[in-house]
Amino acid sequence: MSEAFKAAWAQLAKHSDPTLADLFAADPQRVDKFTGRLELGEGGILFDWSKTHLTDALIADFTALAEAAGFDEMRRRMFAGEVVNPTENRAAEHSALRGVGREASVEEAAALRERMKLLVQAIHDGALGEVKHLIHVGIGGSALGPALAVDALGRDLALVDVHVVSNIDGVALEEAFAACDPQTTLLAVASKTFTTIETMTNAQSALDWLAANGVADPAGRVIALTAAPEKAVEWGVDETRILPFAESVGGRYSIWSSIGFPVAVAIGWEDFQAFLDGAAAVDRHFRDTAGAANLPLRAAFSDLYYARIKGAETRAVFAYDERLGLLPDYLQQLEMESNGKSVTAEGDPVDGPTAPITWGGVGTDAQHAVFQLLHQGTHLVPIDFIASIAPGDALDPAHHRILLMNCFAQGAALMAGKQSEDPARSYPGNRPSATILCDDLDPATVGALIAFHEHRTFANAVLMGINPFDQFGVELGKEIAKKIEKGGEQFDPSTEALLAKAGLAG
Repeated sequence: MSEAFKAAWAQLAKHSDPTLADLFAADPQRVDKFTGRLELGEGGILFDWSKTHLTDALIADFTALAEAAGFDEMRRRMFAGEVVNPTENRAAEHSALRGVGREASVEEAAALRERMKLLVQAIHDGALGEVKHLIHVGIGGSALGPALAVDALGRDLALVDVHVVSNIDGVALEEAFAACDPQTTLLAVASKTFTTIETMTNAQSALDWLAANGVADPAGRVIALTAAPEKAVEWGVDETRILPFAESVGGRYSIWSSIGFPVAVAIGWEDFQAFLDGAAAVDRHFRDTAGAANLPLRAAFSDLYYARIKGAETRAVFAYDERLGLLPDYLQQLEMESNGKSVTAEGDPVDGPTAPITWGGVGTDAQHAVFQLLHQGTHLVPIDFIASIAPGDALDPAHHRILLMNCFAQGAALMAGKQSEDPARSYPGNRPSATILCDDLDPATVGALIAFHEHRTFANAVLMGINPFDQFGVELGKEIAKKIEKGGEQFDPSTEALLAKAGLAG
């Protein structure tokens, strides 16, 4: 990395560490200064980073780091469809899928999206017969994104009952079978290469289930979502039911492509388009906003302050909304698969921590489980709280009022603490948190939340000098699993003993 880049990091390490209480006392405008809002048509999202240790001086030095890291140029290259994944010589054009990016890529994405729209509408219009259920099989980004969006948006008035299955454990697939009528079930197979062993094994078992339950043409019930349509044809899928997506779309960034098919089937095309539009609003903000006013970049400043400067090994995300219960799982892959690297984009060893471990849960359940450690434990854990002002239920308003009061109270308590002469009842305070407060949890807002975290992850990567778009770390285990299946290989004594015990020894 350049000398300016190294010097910028060295300057950041020199900052003092005033308490959060001192920061608020010293600056009456702190809330306004470290809060920003994104407008999303009829609603929006408030981002409050005032309860973190960011200061004007830190923001200035992080802005200098962004300049030294070439952030503006890397952002331009990503939106221009140029190579930003050097190890695989690829672009990363997920924003083009929602209409913001290189013109040719936006046009190509629009054509593929129109193809998916026609199929979705045909299903809803009954052209494929009565369809009450969809079993969607995929893994990684091909499952986590659809599962999150369907769970968040398809609870009340789902047009089709969608079950997302990723685990090769047959129990997961059997649960989906038990909830579906085979005569009214479609099967979506999501695989970029259409060779992923877990996905294709699950897909074949789903076909067998359809056939065993009297479906005359099981293959005719399959929709393929893939970047390798020729492989889907070989597998037996009718080419009119193949929804392709571009090779430049990575798995954890793929929900905006045909991988979003189960979302559109569940909630309808109009709401799916709103989901895309919400993400596009974040794209335009991220692309066009300079400096610390850029909300994903500001979030990255906070992330890196705690992970790199203060040594925080984890970052917690707590959604005070049952509909976002899968968000921590989704962010685990997005952040840790993208930025869990040990070399820079140039292939040199990194000189500090990269992605923290992302974890979390749902409020208020988590308060009675892990918050003991957050309030009184010895670990520094920066926290994001995410909530919606509008409730997702029609019960007594007391439910939502109590939910929000608990959310805000936890941030206040973590910051303020409470001293006691009894050490066991003393709270140190000065523990950082950020709050992401949505006006409502509608399709545009969910799309915006996902896109915000995508760009936050990218900004973190650029400021660390790493490539967030490859994921070679997931390959080695797969290779060894294939060797075990093939047989004839010798492994360490522990693995050999486990294979023998399970009856898998070659």
